[in-house]
Amino acid sequence: MVAGAEAPGTGKEGTEDMFTEHRKEIMWGGRKLVLETGKIARQADGAVLATYGGTVVLCTAVAQKSPKAGIDFFPLTVNYQEKTFAAGKIPGGFFKREGRPNEKETLTSRLIDRPIRPLFAKGFRNETQVICTVLSHDLENDPDVVSLVGASAALTISGIPFMGPIGGARVGYVDGEFVLNTTPDQAENSQLDMIVAGTGDAVLMVESEANELSEEIMLGAVMFAHREFQPVIQAIIELAEMCAKEPWDVPEPAPEKAALAEKIKGVAEASLREAYGETVKQARVEKISAAKAAALQALGLDDDQKELAGGILKDLEKSVVRGNIIKTGQRIDGRDTKTVRPIVAQVGILPRSHGSALFTRGETQALAVATLGTGQDEQIIDALEGEYREHFMLHYNFPPYSVGEASFLRSPGRREIGHGKLAWRAIRAVMPAKEDFPYTIRIVSEITESNGSSSMATVCGTSLAMMDAGVPIRRPVAGIAMGLIKEEEGFAVLSDILGDEDHLGDMDFKVAGTDQGVTSLQMDIKITGITEEIMEIALGQAREGRIHILGEMSSALSSSRDSVNDNAPRITTLSIPKDKIREVIGTGGKVIREICEVTGAKIDIDDDGTVKVAAVDGDAGQAAIDWIRSIVAEPEVGTIYTGKVVKVVDFGAFVNFLGARDGLVHISELAPQRVGKVTDVVNEGDEVKVKVMGIDDRGKVKLSMKVVDQTTGEEISGKPQEEAVAGE
Repeated sequence: MVAGAEAPGTGKEGTEDMFTEHRKEIMWGGRKLVLETGKIARQADGAVLATYGGTVVLCTAVAQKSPKAGIDFFPLTVNYQEKTFAAGKIPGGFFKREGRPNEKETLTSRLIDRPIRPLFAKGFRNETQVICTVLSHDLENDPDVVSLVGASAALTISGIPFMGPIGGARVGYVDGEFVLNTTPDQAENSQLDMIVAGTGDAVLMVESEANELSEEIMLGAVMFAHREFQPVIQAIIELAEMCAKEPWDVPEPAPEKAALAEKIKGVAEASLREAYGETVKQARVEKISAAKAAALQALGLDDDQKELAGGILKDLEKSVVRGNIIKTGQRIDGRDTKTVRPIVAQVGILPRSHGSALFTRGETQALAVATLGTGQDEQIIDALEGEYREHFMLHYNFPPYSVGEASFLRSPGRREIGHGKLAWRAIRAVMPAKEDFPYTIRIVSEITESNGSSSMATVCGTSLAMMDAGVPIRRPVAGIAMGLIKEEEGFAVLSDILGDEDHLGDMDFKVAGTDQGVTSLQMDIKITGITEEIMEIALGQAREGRIHILGEMSSALSSSRDSVNDNAPRITTLSIPKDKIREVIGTGGKVIREICEVTGAKIDIDDDGTVKVAAVDGDAGQAAIDWIRSIVAEPEVGTIYTGKVVKVVDFGAFVNFLGARDGLVHISELAPQRVGKVTDVVNEGDEVKVKVMGIDDRGKVKLSMKVVDQTTGEEISGKPQEEAVAGE
């Protein structure tokens, strides 16, 4: 080898010819953020390697070169995926490779999708995919915000018609101060975990969990994040100035669309206005469908025109509904902008469940059911950050009958997982500490009717079901969904939105909390952003609605029941010495299995010696507790115990007492009279009463039967033993 030459395979030779790299770095929140492109995934339309601290995410964006035929929506897919090698781990399971997306991957995919979706050019119908792959995780900087920033950068340089860039940031609230991009150590003391995304001008998305914070603090956190991610947006712009591809052309609307739109408006507008005057959802849906079908039939359109007409009719619907609200302040179902639909709250409706509630708000209904379990029921989560156990679970289901449809039942999708997690965040702030209430809690929310904000109905139903089950939550929690109609300078904020208002409106703004403050806030914007003024109005209006809903809920149940439901297991906690844990468990778990099988109780033992005994039957639980106490108890000299003869020898009998403790009853201590043969008095398996006479230095226990009445278990008193023997 020539001196000074690079060794083969180092990857350094010829790199200048192979790669055209561009890089932008800034200091952000006390750590370095680096955006790089040109070296990895060069065949993607846009690819950026985003690094924050020691966390690295590869973000790619690819779009098909032609529109997808036969659709009237934008086909965008966002996939966030975690590779276990990023944290130096090998996947579990038989196949030892990553499988279906876990909950964190699903939620982060939604987190990225929500702020970027509104920013693609109107009319763009090319199938588009964004993939964010976690390559390295330093266990300090969460990859979710890094992925959001990287996805924005990849789209901005790709040439795809994306009207970004956007930025994003995580915000905490520690000791009365906002903290940018909290680390795990900071998060432990934070009263807030919020992620905000938006453009340079406005906010597009908020996701948060809070510890009953005021609306003012929540709004302050949003605006703090918006200010703090402006340098990130500027860095993406500067990267794009270096290397962005030529922007794609977006097809202009067909010239005939305007003429067709006028024809459809003339034929369908009046009937659509009449249909949207119907206040009952199912009747309104039927009238809208009939109005559309009549319009298409009257115009006699060919297949291509029918496809174009579908989009025009949607725009006409939007115009009718939005225009009425802006002009008159009256909504589809006749309400004004602030009124909440009628509420009926009921608890204890399922006889065998541990806790249940049926929460109905207008045409939205959630059946929430609480089940209490033991530590054995905890969910084991294998995350990049390490394995941990979760004792509070909330699962949301949205069956097709809830909206009057018939379709295949599938496993929970992104929407179900996202809605369930939102409700989980809303409730978690008021949950009791595990040390105070040592149950595993699972909530299932079945959406039995849906017409707007079933996730917030889930929050209300969950709160009631847990109180019905006797879970000592700090305070009841309620949720409400707010909407927005914005036309030029005019806008209207809507409380408790309907499904149609969500579909045709500009904002879905969900706020949950107690009468003391906000516990969760989620916001999605369908336009290019909203102002601080609109957010402030929405938060104030949401508080009024939330307080009203809490009042309606209190008519069913205002606080948690004094004790858990009779159908739920009773958990008793006791503490044993650490050196006794092995004796309670037994070899291969033999002893603890026997206790569970004989008594019917469930037993959990922690490494610190904490033992939790759970049983629906109080006698079964007490029997298990007594058994455990007998195993760990130390014998006391002079105390009488009940035991079992486990071995007979020539010189006496060994008796097991206090569970795992054995002692010797010498032949001379078997009975007051002289005993010639041990088996004349006892045999293996006999239950006997014994008194501890002494314990030697080696821990061996000396027992006596002759001083104890074997019938009553009381100590024999009166004549000295010698006299009693002589009298015999």
